[in-house]
Order: sequence, then C-alpha cells, then structure tokens
Amino acid sequence: MKSASSPIEKCSVPPGPSDKYDSATDLFVWLKENFKRFGDIYRASVFGADVYVVSAPEYCERILRHNWRNYLRKGLVVQRIALALGNNLITSNGEAWSSQRRMIQPAFTKSAIDRSINMMVEVNTELLEEWREAAKQGKTVNATRDVSLVVLKITLKSIFGEDYEKIAPGFRLFAEEAARDLKFAENLTTLRAQIMEVVTLRRRQERSSTDSLGIILQARDRECGQPMPDAQLAREVLNLVVAGHETTASLLNWMWYLLATHPEAQTKLGVEFDELPWEGNLTIDMLQNYTYARKVISEALRLYPPLWLMSRKSLKDDSLGEYVVPAGTEIYISPYLIQRSPQLWDLPDRFDPDRPNSDSRGLAFCPFGAGPRKCIGDVFARVEIQVHLMMFAKEFLLRCCEIKVPEIATGLNLLSKHDFKMLPEIKRCRKQTA
Repeated sequence: MKSASSPIEKCSVPPGPSDKYDSATDLFVWLKENFKRFGDIYRASVFGADVYVVSAPEYCERILRHNWRNYLRKGLVVQRIALALGNNLITSNGEAWSSQRRMIQPAFTKSAIDRSINMMVEVNTELLEEWREAAKQGKTVNATRDVSLVVLKITLKSIFGEDYEKIAPGFRLFAEEAARDLKFAENLTTLRAQIMEVVTLRRRQERSSTDSLGIILQARDRECGQPMPDAQLAREVLNLVVAGHETTASLLNWMWYLLATHPEAQTKLGVEFDELPWEGNLTIDMLQNYTYARKVISEALRLYPPLWLMSRKSLKDDSLGEYVVPAGTEIYISPYLIQRSPQLWDLPDRFDPDRPNSDSRGLAFCPFGAGPRKCIGDVFARVEIQVHLMMFAKEFLLRCCEIKVPEIATGLNLLSKHDFKMLPEIKRCRKQTA
C-alpha cells in the first residue's frame, strides 16, 4: 500500500478497468471484482464520471479526516438520494450542511439517547413475547421482518414521541415494501406532508418535547438565531427515519444470521449475561460492561456494514500517494471492501468476535464513516442494537432454518436478498431477568 501525501506535482493515475461500468451490472459485485484485480485504489468510469475507488485506510484518512474540506461535497451516488428525499443532512454541502448538522446534533447527545433506552426496552418486549410464544409452539419466526418492524417503531417513537400513533400508519411501508422505486418516492412526498402537519401543530400549540423532533424544533441557527424552516425540518426528519430505520434493521438482520450460524458465539453471550445479570433500567453507561456483546456487534458491522458505499467529490486537485486526484474526481470508499481486505484482516470473511478489537483499527474499520461527516446517529444505532441483543440473546438460541450462504442485495444499504426464517429456542435453566 502507498501512503497518502500532500498535493504535489504528479502525473500518474491509478490503474483500473478499461471498460466503463454497465448500469445493468450489480455495482457491488463489479466493485468487488475490480478490487481483486487492481487493489486498494483504482480508476474507473461509473455513471459517466471518473471515479477513484479507494480502499486503503491511509488514503481514506486523508479524504475523510485530514483534507476533508476538499472532499466535503458528496458524490453522484449520494446526490441521487436528493431526488427522493430532497436536500438534507446527507446530501447537503458547505454552510448549509454545517448549520443543519449543528441544529440536529442535540437530538443525538448521550443524555438524549439515554432517555430513549426505556422506550427501546418496551418496544423489544412486545417482540420478545411473540418469539416466546413461537418457541413454545416450535414455530419459526421471520427475523428479517420482525427486527425491521421493531427498529421502525423505535425510530418513529424516538423522533415523534407522543405523536407516534398519529404518524405510524403511513410509515409502515418502510418495513413492508422492499422496493425503493418511483412509487416509494411518491409515498415519501405524502409522508413529508404528514410530518409538516405535526410540525405545524406543535408550533401552533407551542408544545415542547424531549423527543428528537422537539429538540430540533427548539434549535436555533448559530449565525442568524432562527429555527430551521419547516420545509427543511420535514426533509431532515424524513431523512432520519429513512437512515435510522434501514441501516439498523439491516445490521440486526445480519447479526442474527451470524449468531444463528455460530452457536458458540450465542453460548458465549449467554455466559456473559449470566455473569453480569442486570436488574431495573438499563442505562448507556451499563452497556459498556458487556464487552463480548459489543464485540459481536462490531464484528457484525465489520462483515456487513449497512453503509457499504460512501462517495465524495474532489473540489481541488489533490494527491493520494503517488497518484494525482484532479478536481472533480468522484471518490468511492467502500467500508465493505476495506473491512474484508485480506491485506488488513486475518481470515477476513470469518465471523470472529474475539479477533483484535475492530474499533481500535482506525479506518481499517469504518462502518459509520469518519471525520466531520461521520454518521450522526452511530451511537444511537449501537445502543439500539445492543439493547435488542441483550434482551433476546439472554433468553433465546436462534437456529437458521436453511444453512446456506445468503445473497446480498445492495441499494443504499447492504441488505439480504431473502428473509431469514429462524427457529427460536428458549434457553433452559437460565434466570429470567428482563
């Protein structure tokens, strides 16, 4: 691997495929194949743009952290999101992005997340009862569908609070409709209008709330002292639902597949929960004590990062190692390729929660991105996933009904092509505590 460096006079460009990317081909598969051929940086033509596909951690450090202002603008892949969701925190750039980020950030502080944990437990308890009944009757559960519905409910409750019942029916399509097509985009317009109704009503009633929407409503722009305009707020809230739901549901889905096919990991989780039982309310500080559970989550994130592809655009000429990066070059960074690189990881395709700590590996591990544009909800997602894991893995062993290599479906996130049907078995002789 080459080391990143400061911009200097250089003329070389990375090697890469001579053929342009064909949109009829799966981009995920195409990028993986060329990674095997050309390594951790290669040049390609994708969607009519010159693209550098970068998988070396030192190059990613420069792009996402050290020289991030030159790569602040998101690339074409992300800009396509704007067609469906409008301008939002993911798609915006410059001062607009900075202002939006500052006004949304208070909804994701440690204290705000801590307040949501009891709600997470309540929502998971409803599914826990369903799986207990299925286990008693020896019936299978659709883990993919079930975790998607749980995550959607948690996402909506954390954002809308007491307005959940009013807003929830329209959003159910997020869990029930897999396609992200024109019809789905049209439905988003309707949902945005429903959010606007809630926002308008709250402003009229001057109602304060500690849910995410309430916190953002109270935020003021640092420069002009004004609240976020209602239309922009509706776009941001819709984006939080889209991003918060599918990414977390995807990771939980893959995590249960990995655990169901690695019973020794489920057993080890059970031992940790027996040695560290909990009573009363879980808190964000308590979660730190469950080191193996956190390792399981990190290893699932390494193997199946929901955010499988990030894109940036070079604003000015730059260089990565020996290669020049002309202004206007699209940059693709794939956490999936980085986190399964045989140059960075031993036996990279193996699920091994006991491998050296993923979280300490710098940008060899970057499932939520890095730098100023790192995912704003990464801590919330980790807490949500761990609460679910602790409640369910303490009580159940899950078995896959079909043991085969799952097929991956990629859109914005890394999904399984088919639902995982699993058989829950209630653990015997374990103290039931939650």
